[in-house]
Amino acid sequence: MQSSLDIICKVYYAINVKLTVQGGAVKTRIAELRKSHKLSQEELATAVGVTRQTITSLEVEKYTASLVLAYKIAKYFDLTIEDVFDLQQEEREK
Repeated sequence: MQSSLDIICKVYYAINVKLTVQGGAVKTRIAELRKSHKLSQEELATAVGVTRQTITSLEVEKYTASLVLAYKIAKYFDLTIEDVFDLQQEEREK
């Protein structure tokens, strides 16, 4: 039997792949959340195990986070992935 996290991961992975293949950038609230928590990009990067450049790329929407990274960032801010990453933008653009 699959855990709830496994199922959620598979769903978000499928969404992420679809958006990436179609060239859709995923909007994020990372910069807003980081600034409201008075964190530097380096501090957030260290906390979630990536480089500062990765955080920069996420904030300017040049890079779409992997599901694992999205989960780590959301968990760091005690939020859900949906609260940090706008996965529904494609629906609004139709």
